[in-house]
Amino acid sequence: MRTLAITVDEETLALLDDLSRASRRRRSRSALVLASVRQFAERRHREEIEARERDILRKHKKRLARQASALFASQARP
Repeated sequence: MRTLAITVDEETLALLDDLSRASRRRRSRSALVLASVRQFAERRHREEIEARERDILRKHKKRLARQASALFASQARP
């Protein structure tokens, strides 16, 4: 692990301390900040992937609709 120095206002520091005390297993401020940053980064990464996938689906919407219609039609035949 690497050390990172950050500046935090008193209100945020108090929130971290409250969270630390309220945690089932006592967690340090560093552990809370690390978990929060990791969750944020993973969420942003997932959102970026989903946005790219939405763009791909939007770009190929008509073709996908035709393929879905053809598939449904072929499955409906006896």
